Amino acid sequence: MKGLQQYQRINTQTSITDADPHRLIQLLYNGAIERINMSKARIQVKDYEGKARLINKAIEIIGGLRSFLDFDQGGDLAPRLDSLYEYMERALLDASLTNDVARLDEVIELLRSIKEGWDGIREEVVQQQAV
Repeated sequence: MKGLQQYQRINTQTSITDADPHRLIQLLYNGAIERINMSKARIQVKDYEGKARLINKAIEIIGGLRSFLDFDQGGDLAPRLDSLYEYMERALLDASLTNDVARLDEVIELLRSIKEGWDGIREEVVQQQAV
């Protein structure tokens, strides 16, 4: 098990090192969703300390996503995303306090929805970077 974890850590580090800015955001979405899913498993086995660590990591990732928002060029989308990210952070804190799996699922669905939009513009972003 430890070998698998080390492999995953190295694979993740390589992905991050090789990532362009757009891909980095995709990795952050994936990481937040993964941590929240893992926290749900920790709730099921009553590992509340592990759950709290995972939810805190997801909150940190969402905070990172918030820090990437460009309010100068983001138009009305940037403040709307900022509000949504803030809502997700509060929802995760609440879910952590109450062990509310449904609330965790709500945040996962919000993240997936935003990620789908982000994934949808990948080709356009790659073409712009090539120019």
